Amino acid sequence: MRTMTELDERSWAEAMEMYEQRVTIAKVTGREHENWLLDVVTLMHGETRDVRGWRTVDMWEGELDRIDEPSYPFVIPPGALAAPDGWKPYLYEISRSQALRFLVALATPWIDVTKEPDFEERREVLEADAGVILSRFPEASHFYANTGGRSATKDYYQPVSSWHSFSTRTFDFGLVLVSETEVGMVWSFR
Repeated sequence: MRTMTELDERSWAEAMEMYEQRVTIAKVTGREHENWLLDVVTLMHGETRDVRGWRTVDMWEGELDRIDEPSYPFVIPPGALAAPDGWKPYLYEISRSQALRFLVALATPWIDVTKEPDFEERREVLEADAGVILSRFPEASHFYANTGGRSATKDYYQPVSSWHSFSTRTFDFGLVLVSETEVGMVWSFR
């Protein structure tokens, strides 16, 4: 049985490995704004390294698409930056337990654990890695998904069939993690 690992640079790097096989962007920046959504835009533009200098996953880092358009593959929804609540139609708060399951789902092919043939054998390890990621965000943190108005009631171990796209890709599913001092995102594409 795998136990909860203490958060440090090594455990973080090991947890981030679960996103290496996916087309994913997973990173954290320092929270610089009261309106944390501005920090999400910084992450989307690839303008920051991890605030602690820890491992990130960014499929497009250094790619020509990103050089030509710094926010690639993201397209910020129209009106989202006009006001702090401009993102409300696109991101919905979910619980910590849902965030853990969503982090696991974001690491699987098709972003659907029901299509993962060996999920039950890998579940404990994936959940432990997701727990390491969540441990960077203390209990008072908030988590937001782009999975529609019913996000707060979704079971992320079931197929996710609705989302608000933030990218030029056909499908993109993302989680934003917000604490008093850091803002992170894990965004997977297919």
